[in-house]
Amino acid sequence: MKKFRIKTFGCQMNKDDSERIAGLLNGAGYVPTDADNDADVIIFNTCCVRRNADDRLYGQAAALKQLKAGQPDLVIAVGGCLAQMDGEAIQKKLPHVDLVFGTHNVARLPQLIDRAAGEKRSVCEVLAGSESFTSDLPGLRKHAWHAWLPITVGCDNYCTYCIVPYVRGREKSRPMEKLIDNCGSLVKDGVKEITLLGQNVNSYGRDLYGAPRFAELIAKVSAVDGLERVRFTTSHPKDLTADVIDTVAAGGNICPHFHLPLQSGSDRVLERMRRQYTSKNYLRIVEEIRDKVADVAITTDIMVGFPGETEKDFQGTLNVVRAAGFDQAFTFIYSQRPGTVAAKYEDRVTPAAAGERFARLIEEQNSHSLKNNRRLVGNKLPVFVEGRSKKDNYRLAGRTPSNKLVHIKGDDDLIGRTLDVEIREAFSWFLIGEAGDIA
Repeated sequence: MKKFRIKTFGCQMNKDDSERIAGLLNGAGYVPTDADNDADVIIFNTCCVRRNADDRLYGQAAALKQLKAGQPDLVIAVGGCLAQMDGEAIQKKLPHVDLVFGTHNVARLPQLIDRAAGEKRSVCEVLAGSESFTSDLPGLRKHAWHAWLPITVGCDNYCTYCIVPYVRGREKSRPMEKLIDNCGSLVKDGVKEITLLGQNVNSYGRDLYGAPRFAELIAKVSAVDGLERVRFTTSHPKDLTADVIDTVAAGGNICPHFHLPLQSGSDRVLERMRRQYTSKNYLRIVEEIRDKVADVAITTDIMVGFPGETEKDFQGTLNVVRAAGFDQAFTFIYSQRPGTVAAKYEDRVTPAAAGERFARLIEEQNSHSLKNNRRLVGNKLPVFVEGRSKKDNYRLAGRTPSNKLVHIKGDDDLIGRTLDVEIREAFSWFLIGEAGDIA
């Protein structure tokens, strides 16, 4: 049997797309492998949100040139958002790449691979759009107990720094009835946890029903018999409404975790980013979440070095970080993306200034993460065990309902089960606990 290997960069939506790619290839008679030199097809599923993802693709794909020379029948394919953006330019930079395909034609991948292999020439097919959803394709999940479930694709917000609307298209919602049916089928297939995905989950349904219906959706998903945990990401502050917060606050199997990107704490910068909220609005939402949702965790994304950002603007960001007390923040330095509005801004922040602010932001946030985690020491929490720790193979790794990463000692037969775990130690990014009974 032929073998394939997928290398995935980027967000959870890309992870779901990779599971769909794996499902398509498995249905075409391929089996997965973890070794480059054992594969008949190597697929890069790429991201283009930041420049470092571009660099990773070009670096890793270039490293396969020698392998391709020794295995001329090997098919190297590049898909995903960077492929949608760069198209044939990828093949000009990497002549040994056999196939480039975009975000809208994943369903045609088996035929495109056959074409590239049969014609012995480079193939590029990047479509401008599609009426179908990649998430309707068969999947081969990485974990039997977990499933990604995209509820929308694309985005209508057009933040000035973001390339996503240009490579994923305008926002399209999947019908609610179909999503509930999907959930039922997944649970019957052994899934215990479902993560609802969208660039902006809070605007779900606006295009189909005339108004957002995300609160109704998560309530119906949570009612699916046999489903243990429901998660969702990402929430946009401008569209997060009280009914969504109230639905999460009602408890049950909806996990008390909001990922709420801030990006900047400066109102001037937020306006230039076209984020459509102020720092005051943002902190009001955080306060409402913490007031209503028990044991909640709030995580965020923060950017430094956006064009025109001053030290005063950056201090605004630090002030919001201190006031919000985030459990975690995914921090990054602004990366210029060709084709976006912000790419035309000429008042660039120097790399030295951006790097210095980035370091200060990490130091500030780590102190809050550690403080929040230390509050959990001595508590018993339900932890769903996901697998071996990536950092310590002698420990298992799992997550609390609020998405805290917990390391415990135990055997592999605990994977896929929920345990009562007493938290013994706290660090900024994870907890260490001791497992007790099954929760």
